[in-house]
Amino acid sequence: MKWLYLIGALVILQVGFWLFSPAKQPKALPDSKIAYGPNEAALVEGRPMQRQSALNALDKPTASRCTPDGRKSFLSGLSYYYEMRQNQMERYPETYGKLGADYIAKQWASPDDRRIDRLTQEAYNKGYLKPDDFKGLPRKIVADVVKSEKVVSKGCS
Repeated sequence: MKWLYLIGALVILQVGFWLFSPAKQPKALPDSKIAYGPNEAALVEGRPMQRQSALNALDKPTASRCTPDGRKSFLSGLSYYYEMRQNQMERYPETYGKLGADYIAKQWASPDDRRIDRLTQEAYNKGYLKPDDFKGLPRKIVADVVKSEKVVSKGCS
């Protein structure tokens, strides 16, 4: 009977160790010989869907950005796209060094990506969005995309 308590205590200690030990951080590979990981095929397939999400949001009539549901949809579509893009732009260099940075920069430099940035700048110019409308990673990249732009209209006002 004492053995069962001992085994149970060891199991509980092991589970506690797994739960409360700090997660291992991936090591950066600055001299990596590879630019991406084994899941890249799925990420490549996902990028067009992320672009389409942003384009759908940007292609809706501007008046829809002034209704609560329309604005939520507009910001959500852009947020999804910019979050994925910023996350990958940060993680690839951390994980795969310069090769990863160069690779992912090319992946996010398509004509659609340039169009999304241009339309985002236009929405900012016309007062339909501001970086503070976003949280976390999307805010960071949207601020960078619109940094040299000026607001010339009041959008929904």
